[in-house]
Amino acid sequence: MNQIYRFTDKTAIITGGASGIGLATAKRLGQEGARIVLVDLSEEKLAAAEKEVRIAGAKDVLICHCNVADFNQVSKVVKQTIDSFGILDVVVNNAGLMVFKPLIEHTLDDWNKILSVDLLGAFYFTQQAFLNMRNGGTIVNVSSVHAVETTPLVSSYAAAKAALLSLTRSAAIEGEPKGIRVNAVLPGAVNTPMLWENPNIKAGLEVINKADVGEPEDIAAAIAYLASSDSKFVQGESLRIDGGRLARL
Repeated sequence: MNQIYRFTDKTAIITGGASGIGLATAKRLGQEGARIVLVDLSEEKLAAAEKEVRIAGAKDVLICHCNVADFNQVSKVVKQTIDSFGILDVVVNNAGLMVFKPLIEHTLDDWNKILSVDLLGAFYFTQQAFLNMRNGGTIVNVSSVHAVETTPLVSSYAAAKAALLSLTRSAAIEGEPKGIRVNAVLPGAVNTPMLWENPNIKAGLEVINKADVGEPEDIAAAIAYLASSDSKFVQGESLRIDGGRLARL
């Protein structure tokens, strides 16, 4: 069976690209021909991720140390991308943070930190994509099932991810005349450090059946679909990827 290269001659920016879902997505798009721009806070992780993405098959990889909560740093990443590869076709807004605290203990700093990364970071990259992306471009926002059903101790994260779905819909409406599609994925329990470091799970307050835990590659496959022309008639949608867990609750 011949390999299908859906992203040949296309350039993709992936935030939070040094680990987890972001790294799996970078590998998947790179395997399918994309030029990859890895964006993350950790320079050490970026260097290791670059090697993994190249080994997976990506020919061109650019690493960018960036705090997505900083508009100027985001603008610099997009400029570096255009300067290096000439075009921008795909943005995957994956970078995210969680704070585990009761609502009454959440501070203003907690809210600002979560919103600035999980929501504003996606907004900054979306705005820059609208200014620089060519017709046929795609944006995929990584939200969470917490946007629709949630648990204790993550009020700021759940609110930010719900707002990200609203941003997805608004951006899809405004992106359509520009020939830009914007969609979102809502991962459920995924085998990443963020899942296993969840104090709800550590304390047994939230029980996860192993059958309900997906792999980063499962989410990456869905992101690749939404970023590709295979989903050319999909706009402003939110695709839940949780192994059917919420449907059974």
